[in-house]
Amino acid sequence: MGKEEVVIPTNYEEDAIQTLEWMEHIRQRPGMYIGKLGDGAHADDGIYILLKEVLDNSIDEYMMGYGKTIEVKIEEGSVFVRDYGRGVPLSKVVDVSSKMNTGGKFDSKAFKKSVGLNGVGIKAVNALSSYFVIESCREGEKKKVEYNRAIIKEEQKIVKTTDANGTAIFFTPDKDVFKDYTYKDEYIEALLKNYVFLNSGLTIIYNGRKFFSKNGLVDLLNENMTNAPLYPIIQLKSEDIEIVITHSNQYGEEYYSFVNGQHTTQGGTHLSAFKEHVCKVIKEYFNKNFEYSDIRAGVVAAISVKVEEPVFESQTKTKLGSKDMGPNGPTVNKFIGDFLKKELDNFLHKHQDVSDALLKKIMDSEKERKAIAGVTKLARERAKKANLHNKKLRDCRIHFSDAKMRQTEDTCIFITEGDSASGSITKSRDPNLQAVFSLRGKPLNCYGLTKKIVYENEEFNLLQAALNIEDGLDGLRYNKVIIATDADVDGMHIRLLLITFFLQFFPDLIKGNHVYILQTPLFRVRNKQKTWYCYSEEERIAAMASAGKNPEITRFKGLGEISPDEFKNFIGKDIRLDQVTMKKEDLVKDMLAFYMGKNTMERQNFIIENLVVEDDIA
Repeated sequence: MGKEEVVIPTNYEEDAIQTLEWMEHIRQRPGMYIGKLGDGAHADDGIYILLKEVLDNSIDEYMMGYGKTIEVKIEEGSVFVRDYGRGVPLSKVVDVSSKMNTGGKFDSKAFKKSVGLNGVGIKAVNALSSYFVIESCREGEKKKVEYNRAIIKEEQKIVKTTDANGTAIFFTPDKDVFKDYTYKDEYIEALLKNYVFLNSGLTIIYNGRKFFSKNGLVDLLNENMTNAPLYPIIQLKSEDIEIVITHSNQYGEEYYSFVNGQHTTQGGTHLSAFKEHVCKVIKEYFNKNFEYSDIRAGVVAAISVKVEEPVFESQTKTKLGSKDMGPNGPTVNKFIGDFLKKELDNFLHKHQDVSDALLKKIMDSEKERKAIAGVTKLARERAKKANLHNKKLRDCRIHFSDAKMRQTEDTCIFITEGDSASGSITKSRDPNLQAVFSLRGKPLNCYGLTKKIVYENEEFNLLQAALNIEDGLDGLRYNKVIIATDADVDGMHIRLLLITFFLQFFPDLIKGNHVYILQTPLFRVRNKQKTWYCYSEEERIAAMASAGKNPEITRFKGLGEISPDEFKNFIGKDIRLDQVTMKKEDLVKDMLAFYMGKNTMERQNFIIENLVVEDDIA
């Protein structure tokens, strides 16, 4: 088995040099292989990466033309995945599951455009699982191996079988590594939907539910769009590329990018090339000197490319770093540029109704931009004069936009209201990764207003400047934008006003999974031995039962009442966040009209029907 040498810098003598078995290295440094651990509360938590690593192998088989169905079952935290591909060669079942840098994808003749190329993924799943089983069926024969924490428990001999070709893997994530984890259907289903959108004709059956796509990335856009398209979705396809694009009446830009079936949530060279060349082609087609920002305003698009031997910027494969399509192929930039130059230009010439709708959208965006040009210039100057770093923003030292820094995913900004609350957070935060932005009173209800208000309103202007999102998310300075308000009526109202601001003018901030609500405890229960922080009435009752007779009970009515020393417990490694998400059925226009528009009888009835009256604490 492969071994990794780890050098311990302190006491640099012979006994400081340690050699770890491969599985020990993965277990000691899981972040190198699967990113963050987490408990399943977020889509990028480690337990979902384990599932992806297994699924990616099955998807690669499908992409090579073998096996049209993949079965997935998850019960009580254990995962089963069965594909109907060729099956792992039986003599290599142990090697591919427990020998580092072993796999069938190093030779691009076998897997020309595969997701995983370094032979690590499935070994990481094995090492981070308390129980792992791999079974391969191939040409009437079967081989099965069982592991405990990557150590072989039982290796069965090759036997005859009537089972169809393919590979089956069963694993249980190790609870010593993944504390109190839970698989959430919403994240798994989103993952599986992306797989079928990218592989038209593939069927994935998850716990009896079927996932299938006939129209590829068109189905993906229809699944995710929360505003009506201004013209029918344009779909352009060739052997190694698929692009879909439309516009809607929304601010911001919305992109979904993929490489060899991998969702590159942080984009990369392919997405950058797409953004550049789609503007060039449209500009040349209309023969007008449009600003790129006007062409991309309100765009909703997806791009999927297949690259030989792709280079990603991390093991979790969220950003493409490849400059070329393959060892002997064109650059990614040229390949995408040539494709769009031909196919998009041809499409616009053939579909006059689409080009007319596109032209109207671009000219509307241009008109609005010019109308607020003067206000924008003054607002930028005002933001500089406001001295953000001292007056409104207590900044952190590391930012999400900093290039190639692994820590940047942990950078966040707390948006809070009032001096006492912002003071408590500021004193207890990590100044390297956590910034604080202090609101002055309640933000404006911006429903139905134009983007001009973002620059005219001081709070919105300074918040936009702090986040650095005026020109899109490329410059976003914090991965998580955390709304931290009191859990009372006023705090809830501020949350709603801020979410309205983001939905109205920066919906891609929410769709990019950057906006969160901070959970803080409602109660503190303590006796002489222990303190319990309770986030709900149920937790308070349970804590009181554990505390025994006459515990001290404190009700936190606001963030400012929590001391900085205590606040460290709530914004550190055990931070509780509720992610603000949007689904297909969340039509932004209708939703904002209901919650933030005129006070209608429907909304009054909704509030009355959903009102929760809290019992007083004795």
